[in-house]
Amino acid sequence: MTISEFARLVGLAPSALRFYDDCGLLPPAEVDATNGYRYYDPSQADRARLLRDLREIDLPLPDVRQALDAAPAEVADLIRAHLRTLEAKSTATQEAATRLLTQLLSHHTTATLGGAELSSAIRQVTPTAAADEDGELGVVLSCVLVEVSPDEVVFVATDRYRLAVRSVRPVEFGGVSGRALVRAVDLAAVSRWVAAGDVVRMEVDGGLTLVRGDESRELETVDAEYPAYQQILDGLPSPACRVVVDRLRLLDVLAGREIVAFDIDSEVLRIGDEVRLDVIGTGAARIGFTASLLTAALEASVGPDVLLEIGDPSRPVVVRSADQGTFTTLVMPVRLDG
Repeated sequence: MTISEFARLVGLAPSALRFYDDCGLLPPAEVDATNGYRYYDPSQADRARLLRDLREIDLPLPDVRQALDAAPAEVADLIRAHLRTLEAKSTATQEAATRLLTQLLSHHTTATLGGAELSSAIRQVTPTAAADEDGELGVVLSCVLVEVSPDEVVFVATDRYRLAVRSVRPVEFGGVSGRALVRAVDLAAVSRWVAAGDVVRMEVDGGLTLVRGDESRELETVDAEYPAYQQILDGLPSPACRVVVDRLRLLDVLAGREIVAFDIDSEVLRIGDEVRLDVIGTGAARIGFTASLLTAALEASVGPDVLLEIGDPSRPVVVRSADQGTFTTLVMPVRLDG
Protein backbone atom coordinates (compact mmCIF):
# COMPACT_ATOMS: atom_id res chain seq x y z
CA MET A 1 0.00 0.00 0.00
CA THR A 2 1.19 3.53 -0.70
CA ILE A 3 1.74 5.85 2.23
CA SER A 4 -1.44 7.78 1.34
CA GLU A 5 -3.58 4.64 1.23
CA PHE A 6 -2.16 3.38 4.51
CA ALA A 7 -2.64 6.80 6.11
CA ARG A 8 -6.37 6.74 5.23
CA LEU A 9 -6.68 3.16 6.56
CA VAL A 10 -5.19 3.89 10.00
CA GLY A 11 -6.24 7.53 10.51
CA LEU A 12 -2.77 9.07 10.45
CA ALA A 13 -1.47 11.81 8.19
CA PRO A 14 1.28 10.85 5.71
CA SER A 15 3.54 13.41 7.39
CA ALA A 16 2.97 11.65 10.72
CA LEU A 17 3.86 8.28 9.16
CA ARG A 18 7.08 9.76 7.81
CA PHE A 19 7.87 11.17 11.27
CA TYR A 20 7.24 7.80 12.96
CA ASP A 21 9.45 6.14 10.34
CA ASP A 22 12.25 8.59 11.13
CA CYS A 23 11.76 7.83 14.85
CA GLY A 24 11.96 4.12 14.23
CA LEU A 25 8.48 3.54 15.68
CA LEU A 26 6.73 2.48 12.47
CA PRO A 27 9.10 1.75 9.55
CA PRO A 28 7.41 1.01 6.23
CA ALA A 29 7.36 -2.55 4.94
CA GLU A 30 9.31 -1.43 1.87
CA VAL A 31 11.09 1.66 0.53
CA ASP A 32 11.63 2.12 -3.20
CA ALA A 33 15.38 2.49 -3.66
CA THR A 34 15.02 4.68 -6.76
CA ASN A 35 12.52 7.29 -5.57
CA GLY A 36 12.32 6.75 -1.78
CA TYR A 37 8.57 6.06 -1.81
CA ARG A 38 7.35 4.25 1.28
CA TYR A 39 5.00 1.26 1.11
CA TYR A 40 3.13 -0.34 4.01
CA ASP A 41 1.61 -3.76 4.57
CA PRO A 42 -1.97 -4.11 5.94
CA SER A 43 -0.55 -6.24 8.75
CA GLN A 44 1.01 -3.04 10.16
CA ALA A 45 -2.41 -1.43 10.66
CA ASP A 46 -2.92 -2.57 14.27
CA ARG A 47 0.46 -1.20 15.32
CA ALA A 48 -0.27 2.08 13.54
CA ARG A 49 -3.66 2.46 15.20
CA LEU A 50 -2.19 1.74 18.62
CA LEU A 51 0.52 4.33 17.93
CA ARG A 52 -2.15 6.82 16.85
CA ASP A 53 -4.22 6.28 20.02
CA LEU A 54 -1.22 6.46 22.34
CA ARG A 55 -0.17 9.77 20.83
CA GLU A 56 -3.74 11.10 21.07
CA ILE A 57 -3.49 10.83 24.87
CA ASP A 58 -0.10 12.62 24.71
CA LEU A 59 1.92 9.61 25.86
CA PRO A 60 5.62 10.57 25.57
CA LEU A 61 7.52 8.96 22.71
CA PRO A 62 9.84 6.90 24.97
CA ASP A 63 6.76 5.36 26.59
CA VAL A 64 5.13 4.86 23.20
CA ARG A 65 8.21 2.99 22.01
CA GLN A 66 7.97 0.71 25.05
CA ALA A 67 4.22 0.21 24.68
CA LEU A 68 4.24 -0.77 21.02
CA ASP A 69 6.08 -4.01 21.75
CA ALA A 70 4.69 -4.69 25.23
CA ALA A 71 1.99 -7.06 26.42
CA PRO A 72 -1.52 -5.56 26.82
CA ALA A 73 -1.25 -5.58 30.63
CA GLU A 74 2.01 -3.59 30.48
CA VAL A 75 0.45 -1.10 28.07
CA ALA A 76 -2.48 -0.67 30.45
CA ASP A 77 -0.07 0.04 33.33
CA LEU A 78 1.72 2.67 31.22
CA ILE A 79 -1.58 4.34 30.36
CA ARG A 80 -2.76 4.38 33.98
CA ALA A 81 0.53 5.90 35.13
CA HIS A 82 0.29 8.51 32.37
CA LEU A 83 -3.27 9.40 33.39
CA ARG A 84 -2.15 9.91 37.00
CA THR A 85 0.58 12.24 35.77
CA LEU A 86 -1.90 14.19 33.64
CA GLU A 87 -4.37 14.49 36.53
CA ALA A 88 -1.67 15.74 38.89
CA LYS A 89 -0.46 18.23 36.29
CA SER A 90 -4.02 19.39 35.61
CA THR A 91 -4.65 19.92 39.33
CA ALA A 92 -1.41 21.84 39.73
CA THR A 93 -2.21 23.95 36.65
CA GLN A 94 -5.71 24.78 37.91
CA GLU A 95 -4.39 25.73 41.35
CA ALA A 96 -1.68 27.93 39.83
CA ALA A 97 -4.21 29.58 37.53
CA THR A 98 -6.56 30.20 40.46
CA ARG A 99 -3.76 31.79 42.46
CA LEU A 100 -2.80 34.03 39.54
CA LEU A 101 -6.37 35.08 38.84
CA THR A 102 -6.95 35.72 42.53
CA GLN A 103 -3.85 37.91 42.69
CA LEU A 104 -4.83 39.82 39.55
CA LEU A 105 -8.54 40.15 40.19
CA SER A 106 -8.97 39.49 43.88
CA HIS A 107 -10.73 42.79 44.44
CA HIS A 108 -13.57 41.44 42.30
CA THR A 109 -14.15 38.32 44.42
CA THR A 110 -17.32 38.53 46.49
CA ALA A 111 -19.84 35.95 47.66
CA THR A 112 -23.04 36.62 49.58
CA LEU A 113 -24.14 33.87 51.98
CA GLY A 114 -27.02 33.37 54.35
CA GLY A 115 -25.85 34.43 57.82
CA ALA A 116 -27.27 31.39 59.63
CA GLU A 117 -25.82 28.97 57.09
CA LEU A 118 -22.41 30.63 57.21
CA SER A 119 -22.41 30.51 61.01
CA SER A 120 -23.35 26.82 60.92
CA ALA A 121 -20.48 26.07 58.54
CA ILE A 122 -18.01 27.90 60.81
CA ARG A 123 -19.20 26.02 63.90
CA GLN A 124 -18.96 22.66 62.15
CA VAL A 125 -15.53 23.06 60.58
CA THR A 126 -13.41 25.13 62.96
CA PRO A 127 -13.21 22.52 65.78
CA THR A 128 -11.36 20.19 63.39
CA ALA A 129 -8.43 22.59 62.94
CA ALA A 130 -5.34 21.75 64.97
CA ALA A 131 -4.20 23.82 67.92
CA ASP A 132 -1.43 26.33 67.21
CA GLU A 133 1.91 24.56 66.83
CA ASP A 134 5.43 25.61 65.95
CA GLY A 135 6.58 25.41 62.36
CA GLU A 136 4.87 26.27 59.07
CA LEU A 137 2.78 23.10 58.95
CA GLY A 138 1.57 23.70 62.50
CA VAL A 139 0.43 27.20 61.54
CA VAL A 140 -1.30 25.92 58.39
CA LEU A 141 -3.17 23.17 60.25
CA SER A 142 -4.47 25.71 62.77
CA CYS A 143 -6.20 27.47 59.87
CA VAL A 144 -9.39 27.00 57.86
CA LEU A 145 -9.16 27.05 54.08
CA VAL A 146 -11.97 29.06 52.48
CA GLU A 147 -12.49 28.47 48.75
CA VAL A 148 -14.87 30.86 47.02
CA SER A 149 -16.42 30.03 43.64
CA PRO A 150 -19.68 30.80 41.77
CA ASP A 151 -21.17 27.42 42.72
CA GLU A 152 -20.12 27.10 46.34
CA VAL A 153 -18.03 28.42 49.20
CA VAL A 154 -16.09 25.55 50.77
CA PHE A 155 -14.66 25.53 54.30
CA VAL A 156 -11.91 22.96 55.05
CA ALA A 157 -10.03 22.11 58.26
CA THR A 158 -7.83 19.21 59.36
CA ASP A 159 -5.66 18.21 62.30
CA ARG A 160 -4.03 15.22 60.49
CA TYR A 161 -6.45 12.75 62.06
CA ARG A 162 -9.70 14.36 60.97
CA LEU A 163 -10.74 16.31 57.89
CA ALA A 164 -13.91 18.43 57.87
CA VAL A 165 -15.41 19.88 54.69
CA ARG A 166 -18.57 22.00 54.50
CA SER A 167 -19.94 23.71 51.41
CA VAL A 168 -22.40 26.59 51.28
CA ARG A 169 -24.12 27.77 48.12
CA PRO A 170 -23.77 31.55 47.66
CA VAL A 171 -26.86 33.70 47.18
CA GLU A 172 -24.82 35.98 44.93
CA PHE A 173 -21.31 35.82 43.48
CA GLY A 174 -19.12 38.37 41.78
CA GLY A 175 -15.73 38.16 40.09
CA VAL A 176 -13.31 35.27 39.89
CA SER A 177 -12.90 32.23 42.11
CA GLY A 178 -10.51 32.75 45.02
CA ARG A 179 -9.29 31.27 48.27
CA ALA A 180 -8.10 32.46 51.65
CA LEU A 181 -6.43 30.78 54.62
CA VAL A 182 -7.59 32.17 57.97
CA ARG A 183 -6.92 31.12 61.54
CA ALA A 184 -9.67 28.92 62.93
CA VAL A 185 -9.83 30.90 66.19
CA ASP A 186 -10.40 34.14 64.25
CA LEU A 187 -13.15 32.58 62.17
CA ALA A 188 -14.81 30.99 65.20
CA ALA A 189 -14.81 34.37 66.94
CA VAL A 190 -17.16 35.87 64.32
CA SER A 191 -19.61 32.96 64.24
CA ARG A 192 -22.21 34.64 66.47
CA TRP A 193 -21.77 37.95 64.66
CA VAL A 194 -22.50 36.47 61.22
CA ALA A 195 -25.45 34.47 62.59
CA ALA A 196 -27.20 37.74 63.42
CA GLY A 197 -27.33 38.78 59.76
CA ASP A 198 -29.86 37.65 57.17
CA VAL A 199 -27.03 37.71 54.64
CA VAL A 200 -23.27 38.28 54.92
CA ARG A 201 -21.02 39.34 52.07
CA MET A 202 -17.60 37.70 51.90
CA GLU A 203 -14.81 39.62 50.16
CA VAL A 204 -11.40 38.18 49.25
CA ASP A 205 -8.85 40.94 48.67
CA GLY A 206 -5.48 40.22 50.25
CA GLY A 207 -7.48 39.33 53.34
CA LEU A 208 -10.94 38.01 54.13
CA THR A 209 -13.58 40.59 54.97
CA LEU A 210 -17.10 39.77 56.16
CA VAL A 211 -19.72 42.48 55.70
CA ARG A 212 -23.08 42.49 57.52
CA GLY A 213 -25.17 45.53 56.73
CA ASP A 214 -23.00 48.56 57.47
CA GLU A 215 -20.64 46.60 59.75
CA SER A 216 -17.61 44.56 58.74
CA ARG A 217 -15.06 42.19 60.23
CA GLU A 218 -11.65 41.80 58.59
CA LEU A 219 -9.79 38.53 59.17
CA GLU A 220 -6.05 38.31 58.68
CA THR A 221 -4.98 35.67 56.16
CA VAL A 222 -2.00 33.32 56.26
CA ASP A 223 0.22 33.11 53.18
CA ALA A 224 0.92 29.37 52.92
CA GLU A 225 0.00 26.28 50.93
CA TYR A 226 -2.81 24.17 52.35
CA PRO A 227 -2.74 20.35 52.08
CA ALA A 228 -4.34 19.02 48.88
CA TYR A 229 -7.54 17.88 50.58
CA GLN A 230 -9.39 17.19 47.32
CA GLN A 231 -6.82 14.55 46.38
CA ILE A 232 -7.53 12.86 49.72
CA LEU A 233 -11.26 12.84 48.99
CA ASP A 234 -10.77 11.64 45.42
CA GLY A 235 -8.40 8.89 46.58
CA LEU A 236 -10.88 7.27 48.97
CA PRO A 237 -11.83 3.72 48.01
CA SER A 238 -15.44 2.95 47.18
CA PRO A 239 -17.30 2.19 50.42
CA ALA A 240 -17.67 -1.51 51.14
CA CYS A 241 -19.97 -0.72 54.07
CA ARG A 242 -22.49 2.15 54.35
CA VAL A 243 -24.73 2.40 57.40
CA VAL A 244 -27.01 4.99 58.97
CA VAL A 245 -27.03 5.00 62.76
CA ASP A 246 -28.69 7.09 65.48
CA ARG A 247 -26.15 9.87 66.12
CA LEU A 248 -27.06 10.67 69.72
CA ARG A 249 -27.20 7.00 70.80
CA LEU A 250 -23.78 6.44 69.26
CA LEU A 251 -22.44 9.47 71.11
CA ASP A 252 -23.80 8.08 74.36
CA VAL A 253 -22.04 4.73 74.01
CA LEU A 254 -18.72 6.44 73.12
CA ALA A 255 -18.70 8.44 76.36
CA GLY A 256 -15.89 7.37 78.69
CA ARG A 257 -14.22 5.04 76.19
CA GLU A 258 -10.74 5.36 74.68
CA ILE A 259 -10.55 2.87 71.80
CA VAL A 260 -13.69 1.27 70.38
CA ALA A 261 -14.04 -1.65 67.98
CA PHE A 262 -17.14 -1.67 65.78
CA ASP A 263 -18.52 -4.87 64.27
CA ILE A 264 -21.00 -3.71 61.66
CA ASP A 265 -23.37 -5.46 59.30
CA SER A 266 -26.37 -4.20 57.37
CA GLU A 267 -28.63 -4.26 60.46
CA VAL A 268 -26.52 -3.97 63.62
CA LEU A 269 -23.50 -2.09 64.99
CA ARG A 270 -21.93 -3.94 67.92
CA ILE A 271 -19.26 -2.90 70.42
CA GLY A 272 -18.20 -6.07 72.17
CA ASP A 273 -21.04 -7.95 73.81
CA GLU A 274 -22.50 -5.02 75.71
CA VAL A 275 -23.60 -2.60 72.95
CA ARG A 276 -25.95 -3.24 70.06
CA LEU A 277 -27.26 -0.38 67.91
CA ASP A 278 -29.71 -0.84 65.07
CA VAL A 279 -28.47 0.44 61.70
CA ILE A 280 -29.74 0.58 58.14
CA GLY A 281 -27.28 0.00 55.34
CA THR A 282 -25.25 -2.35 53.20
CA GLY A 283 -22.06 -4.37 53.65
CA ALA A 284 -20.14 -5.35 56.75
CA ALA A 285 -16.94 -4.20 58.46
CA ARG A 286 -14.84 -4.48 61.60
CA ILE A 287 -13.08 -1.23 62.38
CA GLY A 288 -11.58 0.64 65.33
CA PHE A 289 -11.63 4.29 66.35
CA THR A 290 -10.18 6.59 68.95
CA ALA A 291 -13.43 7.42 70.73
CA SER A 292 -12.60 11.12 71.20
CA LEU A 293 -11.95 11.65 67.46
CA LEU A 294 -15.17 9.99 66.41
CA THR A 295 -17.06 11.83 69.14
CA ALA A 296 -15.82 15.18 67.81
CA ALA A 297 -16.99 14.27 64.31
CA LEU A 298 -20.41 13.23 65.57
CA GLU A 299 -20.80 16.37 67.67
CA ALA A 300 -20.07 18.54 64.64
CA SER A 301 -22.75 16.74 62.61
CA VAL A 302 -26.40 17.72 62.75
CA GLY A 303 -29.67 15.85 62.73
CA PRO A 304 -30.73 12.64 64.45
CA ASP A 305 -28.83 10.25 62.18
CA VAL A 306 -25.33 9.93 60.79
CA LEU A 307 -24.02 8.02 57.78
CA LEU A 308 -20.75 6.06 58.05
CA GLU A 309 -18.99 5.09 54.82
CA ILE A 310 -16.20 2.54 55.31
CA GLY A 311 -14.00 1.53 52.41
CA ASP A 312 -10.99 -0.04 54.11
CA PRO A 313 -10.19 -0.46 57.84
CA SER A 314 -6.87 1.33 57.32
CA ARG A 315 -8.24 4.31 55.33
CA PRO A 316 -10.22 7.35 56.50
CA VAL A 317 -13.89 6.76 57.24
CA VAL A 318 -16.43 9.23 55.88
CA VAL A 319 -18.90 10.56 58.45
CA ARG A 320 -21.81 12.50 56.97
CA SER A 321 -24.87 14.09 58.45
CA ALA A 322 -27.57 11.86 57.01
CA ASP A 323 -29.80 14.86 56.26
CA GLN A 324 -27.07 17.39 55.35
CA GLY A 325 -24.88 16.21 52.50
CA THR A 326 -22.94 19.48 52.39
CA PHE A 327 -20.96 18.57 55.53
CA THR A 328 -18.43 15.74 55.49
CA THR A 329 -15.89 14.63 58.08
CA LEU A 330 -13.11 12.12 57.54
CA VAL A 331 -11.89 10.25 60.62
CA MET A 332 -8.79 8.08 60.70
CA PRO A 333 -9.45 4.62 62.19
CA VAL A 334 -7.02 2.81 64.47
CA ARG A 335 -5.51 -0.62 64.01
CA LEU A 336 -7.18 -3.35 66.01
CA ASP A 337 -4.98 -6.14 67.38
CA GLY A 338 -6.22 -9.54 66.35
